[in-house]
Amino acid sequence: MKWRAAMAAILLAAGLSACGNGSPSSDGGKNTANGGDAEKLVDQKCSACHGDQLQGNVGPNLQHIGSKLNEKQILNVIENGKGDMPKGLLKGDDAQKVAKWLSKKK
Repeated sequence: MKWRAAMAAILLAAGLSACGNGSPSSDGGKNTANGGDAEKLVDQKCSACHGDQLQGNVGPNLQHIGSKLNEKQILNVIENGKGDMPKGLLKGDDAQKVAKWLSKKK
């Protein structure tokens, strides 16, 4: 039974590290708010956990998140994290753009 708990912890750690992989963006680390759109940001920062179609993976399905949470609530989750999602994967204008885009997913 202990090995199952250990395996679950390892898989969770691997999943979380993939969500915020920390690799610089293709723009050389510049703020993606100056030209990157929300869909590109989601692809870069969210798809490892939420899936390439937002269908869910390690993280929950976000395909209809706008019918459950409003833009402000989504922004709060992006900025502060929730459950296994770490805070601060996106900040400032980037977080705002993604929250607005996700809020339209109904």
